Amino acid sequence: MELREIAPHVFAALVPDRGWSWSNAGFVARGDGLMVDTFMDVRRTREALGLLADAGAAKPARLVNTHHNVDHCWGNQLFRGAEIIAHRRAAEAMAKDMRPELLAALVDAKDASPGLAWFANDLRGHFDFSEIEVTLPNHLIDGDVELELGATHARLLSVGPAHTAGDVIVHLPEDDVVFAGDVIFRNCTPLGWEGTFAGWIAALERILALAPAVIVPGHGPLCGPEGARELRDYFVYVKAEARSCHERGLSLEDAAAAIELGPYARWNQPERLVFNLARAYRELEGRSPDEPLPATELLDLAVKVRPRLRR
Repeated sequence: MELREIAPHVFAALVPDRGWSWSNAGFVARGDGLMVDTFMDVRRTREALGLLADAGAAKPARLVNTHHNVDHCWGNQLFRGAEIIAHRRAAEAMAKDMRPELLAALVDAKDASPGLAWFANDLRGHFDFSEIEVTLPNHLIDGDVELELGATHARLLSVGPAHTAGDVIVHLPEDDVVFAGDVIFRNCTPLGWEGTFAGWIAALERILALAPAVIVPGHGPLCGPEGARELRDYFVYVKAEARSCHERGLSLEDAAAAIELGPYARWNQPERLVFNLARAYRELEGRSPDEPLPATELLDLAVKVRPRLRR
């Protein structure tokens, strides 16, 4: 993990993307302070707070979770008793999400399917699920909110459904900084469970309209507006290709084989394409954007198509 100061008293806690759940977070060390997301476990969140202390900053009094995925909120217990902010739909999803003990059992399983084994391998030996106590947000928002941070302020902008139903980004207008959560994956293939392509593209357009100098993505290295543009272009391309494949009656597996990823094949885990295709097919067939995707089946399919997509 690297703590990088990206503006005066504004920090990004960056973890190189190695696959599933290797996420970033951030800090605003002004006023009472604000942390943007925690990590997949308590140990990694504690490491980030230690780096912040080494930089001479106090532990933030507030935390915002940009969405409900566990790799952005399973360190929340270190903020128990503090103000923890999230969109209402994100908090509702957190309350229903996978429990740490179930994920620990998956990581230790000897007979997992190929896709679950792939997922578990990215976690094994890197995260400690034994001490996690799921800690839910206590300040729920439904729209945009402004927070005072000393002499400056942060804008919490509700942009979901995009990656998830309750996505929030954090904009620091005086610093031209955006903490994007998983609305932006940088140099790694995105995937989303809820919402529509149009919703995610609209969230990226909103980020572009802010014209930030620095974007902290949920996964991958720092970027500027080019990170939002590249991801927007990926979704536009995948949506168009998915429509063509769907009209030709191709299965998800055949569609994944038919689509040429071009420059996107260089992104980490290009086989996550199958999740985006499933999302597109759900949309093209008029099914609800809240309808669950078959995660285990899609993980297995991703492993099956991986050799071709990674060539």
